[in-house]
Amino acid sequence: MNTDDENGLGDVFRKTLGHYTVHTRGREIDCVLSSLLHKQLIYPGTDPTSLRRAVQAVQTIKHVDPLAIGDHVRYLEAGNGSGMIIEVMPRRSKLSRLAPVPGQRVFEQVIVSNVDQVVPVFAAVSPPPKWGLLDRYLVSAEASRLPSLIVITKLDLAGKNSKLDADLEAYRRICYPIRLVSSITGQGIDGLKQSLAGRMSVLVGKSGVGKTSLLNALQPGLGLRVNAVSQGNLGKGLHTTAHLEMFELDFGGALVDTPGTREFGLWDIASEDLAYLFPEMAEYVGQCKFGLSCRHDQEPECAVRKAVMSGAVSPYRYKSYLRLREEL
Repeated sequence: MNTDDENGLGDVFRKTLGHYTVHTRGREIDCVLSSLLHKQLIYPGTDPTSLRRAVQAVQTIKHVDPLAIGDHVRYLEAGNGSGMIIEVMPRRSKLSRLAPVPGQRVFEQVIVSNVDQVVPVFAAVSPPPKWGLLDRYLVSAEASRLPSLIVITKLDLAGKNSKLDADLEAYRRICYPIRLVSSITGQGIDGLKQSLAGRMSVLVGKSGVGKTSLLNALQPGLGLRVNAVSQGNLGKGLHTTAHLEMFELDFGGALVDTPGTREFGLWDIASEDLAYLFPEMAEYVGQCKFGLSCRHDQEPECAVRKAVMSGAVSPYRYKSYLRLREEL
């Protein structure tokens, strides 16, 4: 974490119902958000160097929440451990998803910012892994230019899923790192610690995959702390993350766990760009007579479809691409 508060700078590591806890040089400041950060000031395009610029218009920012866990912010201290956030510093990375608000247009929901890697967590069995959901996570990470680390829990029960190794092979072939772990036996936990150490990671995955047990295995009591935060999101809607917190790891690094959801909507991804976000397909894009206009669906002599038929691209991953493209 950044710890410089000489100019009222710090990092958002907890947010709860409109309040943001900022960590700054060993201190915690309970902050509210300046109303200006809910709006964007539009200035005239002429004379941009003028020191006396007049506001031409004010637009409401199209976000569910303009702040995310991991944001580096500037704040004004008000005393008694409280303050007001007045500026969000530029983000080096972010992971977003589509957050439809009932009766309104869709919005961007930034889950976490300044993150180093996305960690999709799935169980080997119970519940059975939904690889289509994994592909959503991976595509979102690719769109954000973030590396992914796939974690499969409940390895002690893997014998009940005879297809697990074959299913994972499609992801190994395209060089996605995979950690198989058991919170019961401890198998794979040390290796996972190595992959998390020194990085800020965001965990994504459905409820029931064993994240609480996994976190307790990584660091005693961590799963219980994370679970207590997640309980604040129950009953608040499918895409709501009213309570989120970043947790530091004793062995170095930090992580943010996201509440388990059944859906993960893709944000700001154009249908014509989707194939680039499947690494094994990217090299074939534009390599047929239809060029960049090819949808890789029914076009004859499509290079991507040829790669599927030759075995260079997994048929399942190709079907996953087609399903995702239909909703864009």
